[in-house]
Amino acid sequence: MGVLSELRALLRLSGFRKLFAVRLVSQAGDGMFQVGLASLLFFSPESQGSAAGIAGAFAVMLAPFTVVGPFAGVLLDRWRRRQVLVWGNAVRLVVTLAMGTVMLSVGGGSAWVIVLGLAALSVNRFLLAGLSAGLPRVVDGPLLLTANSLTPTLGAGAAFVGGGVGFVLSLALPEGRVHDASALLCAAVVFGAASLLALRLAPDQLGPEHPARGDLRGELAAVVRNLAGGARYLAARRTPGQALMAMAAHRFLYGIVFIASILIARNLLTSPGDTAAGLATFGLVIGMTGVGGAGAVLLTPTLSRYTGPQVWIALMLLLAAASQVLLMTTPERAVVLTGAALLGLAAQGAKIAVDTVVQRDTHDDVRGRAFAFYDVLYNAAFVGAAALAAFAVPDTGWSRELFGVLAAAYVVAAVLLWTRGARVPADVSPTLAVPGAGTDESRREKESTPSQGIPQPDQT
Repeated sequence: MGVLSELRALLRLSGFRKLFAVRLVSQAGDGMFQVGLASLLFFSPESQGSAAGIAGAFAVMLAPFTVVGPFAGVLLDRWRRRQVLVWGNAVRLVVTLAMGTVMLSVGGGSAWVIVLGLAALSVNRFLLAGLSAGLPRVVDGPLLLTANSLTPTLGAGAAFVGGGVGFVLSLALPEGRVHDASALLCAAVVFGAASLLALRLAPDQLGPEHPARGDLRGELAAVVRNLAGGARYLAARRTPGQALMAMAAHRFLYGIVFIASILIARNLLTSPGDTAAGLATFGLVIGMTGVGGAGAVLLTPTLSRYTGPQVWIALMLLLAAASQVLLMTTPERAVVLTGAALLGLAAQGAKIAVDTVVQRDTHDDVRGRAFAFYDVLYNAAFVGAAALAAFAVPDTGWSRELFGVLAAAYVVAAVLLWTRGARVPADVSPTLAVPGAGTDESRREKESTPSQGIPQPDQT
């Protein structure tokens, strides 16, 4: 009830209502677009049902989040964010219409579809960052925390609903080019609506108040240096660096299982080329993964108090190993769905604990760079998984040897973190994250900040 009352208080703010409407409509279009793209790249008769084809398409979809993400903030501090929302959605409208036109005229196998899809996903990365950056301009005080908690969650819900609408619409149409393009054409209409909704905001309402005017090339280079500095600090601090390495290993192995799941849903659990059935089966796998993730949200805050976050991460890695042992038995539907739920629980449980360690053990002066590096590592691990999956995963998606190797890798990561992982962060000066601060002299410029106020494991 408290959350509902705070949401009502937020909706009384005119600026928040307008920005919130843009988010909901824009992310509903995202859901439609992603369903259309996944249907085309992974499940349509024209897509390549091989591991290499699926992995390549998957890497293309993830590349913008890995490459564009770290640099979005630099441009959002230069451009009016309201204009980013207006023109970004307008660009997505044009690009998505172009994709639909290509699919209707020459089919989904054209390389132009991939290029246009990559462009649309890259613009989407800017839009998501712009929505978050503009939020403090329309909400302030205690409600900002509530707004930061609710808007991404409700936006993800809008994306889920949009994806469901796109999927249901595609079921109503006969197989063919119109079927493949339907979700994309609907997404284009929704993007246009989001662009028009953004016009209700004043041009300067979302900031920046003082747009950056410095050398753009120098600022982009500084992003790279700051990422490297954040990585250097996290490694020296030990606990957050080790937690991130565990998450990267988990994300890498999970990515291989994810691609194997697409292939199993497409080539084993349904008839290859049956777009609707394959997409529905994979949607069920993702749904069970979400059920496991929801369980982690309930269990992790309670049980990790008794283990500490590092041990909890190791336990989640062992649970992920158990899910792979289960998948070794048979590729039957019930086994695949159960394995997905267990892996979802392990993945989300580990991520919650990793987030806690990075937030808790990173100095506030470095926290922004630390999470920027976290974001890059999180997505890059998935792209790396796609590269390996192209060679390691069979075209059917299921291999007893593959899942055995994945289970063993999870066990090794768990044992290393449990037995060799640090429990207490090292005293490291935040100046270590400053570019050029890697020498002993520069490290002595500022005394290390003591770890005061850091919760003990039973308080986390």
